[in-house]
Amino acid sequence: MIQIRAEHHLDVAARERLLDACFGANRRAKTSERLREGRLPARGLAFSATRHGRLIGTLRLWTVEAGARPALLLGPLAVDPALQRQGLGRVMMHAALGRAESLGHGAVLLVGDAPYYDRFGFSGALAADLTLPGPFARERFLGLELRAGALTGAEGLVRATGVLDAPADLGTAGAANGRRRAA
Repeated sequence: MIQIRAEHHLDVAARERLLDACFGANRRAKTSERLREGRLPARGLAFSATRHGRLIGTLRLWTVEAGARPALLLGPLAVDPALQRQGLGRVMMHAALGRAESLGHGAVLLVGDAPYYDRFGFSGALAADLTLPGPFARERFLGLELRAGALTGAEGLVRATGVLDAPADLGTAGAANGRRRAA
């Protein structure tokens, strides 16, 4: 049985291995990573999928500002390569978007495969007047409104606004609370 639940600190090492397996060694060089770097995921919006106690999927959302509009940045979404194309990513997306909407968030941005994310309502048109702080493929920069009009008039640079992660010199207190990010 697969369980989708809130991410916790015991998931960190397995999540990092899964992300390396799915995206390769240079995954940290991506522009989206600059918006996540040194920040915590948005409160209540970091998910793990497990089966028999083993992490098989991860999805996180991050607080950003899209021009002058509050939004979330989705990513990364990753599913164990041996289990891809079985619908787990779709289930995780619906869970994450539903939770984000229930928490009152109005919009989600991402850099990803447009044909895949179309099915969830993402569109390049909603991100057309926004830019990211570094190189990105314009055709992969997509937006979704969870609330009608949430991205209307959004233009300019997307910037990180999420809670800063605890500095590494604070020891394990942050990690014990599941609040520290893997290096």
